[in-house]
Amino acid sequence: MPRILIAECKQEVSTFNPVLSGYGDFTIRNGQAILDYHRTVKSEVGGALSVFDATPGVELVPTCSAHFITSGGTLADGAFQRIAGELLASIKDAAPVDGIYFSLHGAMATETEGDPEGYLLAETRKIVGERVPIVISLDLHGILTDRMLEHSDAAVAFHTYPHVDFFGTGARAAKLLLRIVAGEVKPVTAKVTVPALVRGDELITETGSIRHAVSAAKAIEQSPGGLSAAMMWGNPFTDVPALASNSFVVTDNDPARAEREALRIANLFWEHHEKMQVPLTSLADAARITKENQSGTVVLVDAADATSSGASGDSNAILRALLDDCYQGTALIPIVDPDAVTAAFAAGVGNPVQTTVGGALDKGRFTPLLIEGTVRMLSDGWFHSETTRELWQAGKTAVVQVGGFTLILTSRAVSLYDRALFLAHGFDPKHFGAVVVKSPHCEPHMFKTWAARYVDVDAPGSTSANLRSLGHTKCARPMFPLDPDVKFTPVVKVFSRT
Repeated sequence: MPRILIAECKQEVSTFNPVLSGYGDFTIRNGQAILDYHRTVKSEVGGALSVFDATPGVELVPTCSAHFITSGGTLADGAFQRIAGELLASIKDAAPVDGIYFSLHGAMATETEGDPEGYLLAETRKIVGERVPIVISLDLHGILTDRMLEHSDAAVAFHTYPHVDFFGTGARAAKLLLRIVAGEVKPVTAKVTVPALVRGDELITETGSIRHAVSAAKAIEQSPGGLSAAMMWGNPFTDVPALASNSFVVTDNDPARAEREALRIANLFWEHHEKMQVPLTSLADAARITKENQSGTVVLVDAADATSSGASGDSNAILRALLDDCYQGTALIPIVDPDAVTAAFAAGVGNPVQTTVGGALDKGRFTPLLIEGTVRMLSDGWFHSETTRELWQAGKTAVVQVGGFTLILTSRAVSLYDRALFLAHGFDPKHFGAVVVKSPHCEPHMFKTWAARYVDVDAPGSTSANLRSLGHTKCARPMFPLDPDVKFTPVVKVFSRT
């Protein structure tokens, strides 16, 4: 009866967000609570549990889960030390085990540690020894480091963007772990690092040119001896020394094939990398387009303030641009501003409120905007993700009406890669002349397929697709598109624990 340890530590950061993340920005679950929660949602851990639960004889050993409420700024060292301490202590208490499934994101960074996931895996390896198999699951926006591969037996990563395969990725990881534990396969991994940071519609895995690399990886996984493969293009806002794009392939004791296939995936990616950027529309032009639109909804994509990529969420740049252009229509706009929420709660539903909105967190980029409006709704900010049904928390939330502008003001950042925040407060984006979407991409049916206009706005923010504007200082150089004439000379690294 194999004892399978379950652990999770997930966060994605933008190091350009000036607000540090803390311990309170994570949901911490321990022991049975991990199983109880993830069996109800379509997460990676939920997918893994679906496999383990269906496998006779597996004894689950849930330890500690630290899961980000949403992406954010660099994690404070003290917070990471506390999380790591709790997680590693729980792993130590659980030993001995026969295998470990570790759910990670891959784009975490602390004030002084550029590879927290690698650190956790190295420390876990010290506890359980060299012979216990460890399989990790990763977001394709993760940064795959050598240390992560040195201390795990295999990695499994998402194949979809926008992400819809959370559950399936966890299931693939669990199946692979059980095969390793049973001695059926001996994984060997090859990794190729590509000097490119990419954004834009070409990364949509169903339709973009990234599909060539992703399809190749999926085909490898479905072939005899192909255990796992992926193209990971990292989070370009996590400025750490290892930041880059990476292909990887895991085979059953076939290093030559792993090398060959990892190189092929990397070359398929590089072949199209120059197209993987975003044509942006200025704030003034975006406001003009919105004002001139006669019917339907203009979707204004503010990816520069994408909370799911690590931004602060307090941008008022598009609101200000629409006001400056005297836009008279209706608009639905989310903004993080805890002080504005406090003012709205003090005023009460149906009453007028005067406050400032925006610029509460990223003060270097945004200036607070004075508004006078009416409080339409107050809530506790708890709601279920439209995508995974996970329970999300935006903190106390207020809806304030300012003329035709419906402002959803939250106390804390929350993921906005679906419509859940809007729908939870009774608002259908289709009923507005404009809607600000603070995510680079959502599933097409959520906005893009029905929008009258879909505009990628060149607004300021710590997750701007205008990557040259951010000021990377730690990642390797030269790096596309930060530097001109970047060359790719493929180098493959091989990792094996057998």
